[in-house]
Amino acid sequence: MKLNKSIILAAAVAFGLHAHADPELPNIFGDHMVLQQKHKNPVWGWAAPGESITVVIGRQNKSTKADSKGNWTVKLDPLPAGGPYQMVVKGKSTVTYNDVLVGEVWVCSGQSNMRWTVAGSDDADIESLSANYPNLRIITLPNVGTQEPQKNFDGAWSAVTPDSVKSFSAVGYYFGRVIHKSLNVPVGLINNAWGGSAAEAWVKRDVLEADPRYKELMATWKKTEETYDHDKVMAAYQAKRAKWQEQVKKARAAKKPLPRGPRVPRNPLAGQHRPGNLYAGCLHPIIGYGIKGTIWYQGESNASRGEQYGHLFPLMIEHWRDEWQQGDFSFYWVQLADFRGELAEPAESDWAELREAQTKSQHLPNTGQAVITDIGEGRDIHPRDKQNVGKRLARLALAKDYGKVVAYRSPEFKSISIKGNKATIKFDHVNKGLYAFDTRDVRGFSVAGKDKKFVWAKATIVGRDTVVVSADSVKEPVAVRYNWADNPIGNLTTKDPLPVTSFRTDNWPGLTTGVKTR
Repeated sequence: MKLNKSIILAAAVAFGLHAHADPELPNIFGDHMVLQQKHKNPVWGWAAPGESITVVIGRQNKSTKADSKGNWTVKLDPLPAGGPYQMVVKGKSTVTYNDVLVGEVWVCSGQSNMRWTVAGSDDADIESLSANYPNLRIITLPNVGTQEPQKNFDGAWSAVTPDSVKSFSAVGYYFGRVIHKSLNVPVGLINNAWGGSAAEAWVKRDVLEADPRYKELMATWKKTEETYDHDKVMAAYQAKRAKWQEQVKKARAAKKPLPRGPRVPRNPLAGQHRPGNLYAGCLHPIIGYGIKGTIWYQGESNASRGEQYGHLFPLMIEHWRDEWQQGDFSFYWVQLADFRGELAEPAESDWAELREAQTKSQHLPNTGQAVITDIGEGRDIHPRDKQNVGKRLARLALAKDYGKVVAYRSPEFKSISIKGNKATIKFDHVNKGLYAFDTRDVRGFSVAGKDKKFVWAKATIVGRDTVVVSADSVKEPVAVRYNWADNPIGNLTTKDPLPVTSFRTDNWPGLTTGVKTR
């Protein structure tokens, strides 16, 4: 049946008027949400231009008018931890949110190791069974890659239950659980991670285009954007698939092994690597929501560009803070875990260079990193032990944000002095003192002379913060490295225990030096 065009137009206009007659809010606001305590929480949405909007929560009553484009925002007065509250948004009609709590809110972002679920991690069965935390709330954003800033997303808040926790970020949950139980206040966790995502995808496009350091990176992407034809690629895929299906029929008839089919091609223009895509598609809908801070687990996708990450990652952090307009909120990240095979001899490592970039990013205020080179899995880029990752991130927040007396920072290289064939290394942040885990021998150190050839070294703890390093074959050492490998073998920790941060005392060119687009 054909519909009259005028009827369709009238219906569309009526729908549009109806849509703007009601106050609308993004789905970051909803039943069971958590608002950040002691913070002037923004509440925003859309209505008809000029429409009067009132937000009521507790004894507060905040009013405003939608601007000429229908946008409106109010800021609530700070609320103490507690609840539940009811929040009512009144315009030409009314939107009501029930079971609203006030407490601590954290964004959980990054790539697949942050997205990795409780169901896919260690002890998933008993962790799920014991997940009964009505005041620990969670919400997950979908993966949307686009250059157009999104106003909303498909998602809703829920309490942590044995069922709801299974599909939530394991690192996020284990972090949030420690915070919730330690502070005895409601906690809200916003899971906003995308597997395989690159750091540049989380940065607004024009920020990168305005920075000459990313000229080559952006030029490469502009070429892809101008030349990539997804319809053409899909047509080629369908042809290959049709051919494969014929091969499968013949293989089955002949009772032979079935051939592997072609992979469905991904559209890079809608993916998680394109600069600005995740800023616009995943981050933009929640920017401004009141938070305490962010925990971040990403870097694997940028490992081949470790030197560049040294300025790209701090840029991203500062960019998020600028966009949020909430000051230098806390930003804590996970350093890359150990991965790939252990090597018989010292070698260059792009993963070590990425870790170095992460460590140096701590020059920004209110930042910190959880070192996990002791709990990764060489055979799998997704280590299943997410409990310890979450706990180490929680240590940072407990100490730096909540004033709890806990060890939180892994030891880091402080100084080197060389006398004869021995190098004396001193460390900062040793807490209760250095300790060699598992064996009395300290493993993971290497030294090099002027020839820049590293060999394994003997290392001895000689004080709570000092290690002496030497190798018989290096008479005049000039550089020392520790855990400088994709999959390091070091066992130096504190007695707390927190693993010592990988480092090098040299600044010689590495695998990622000068790499800008790979």
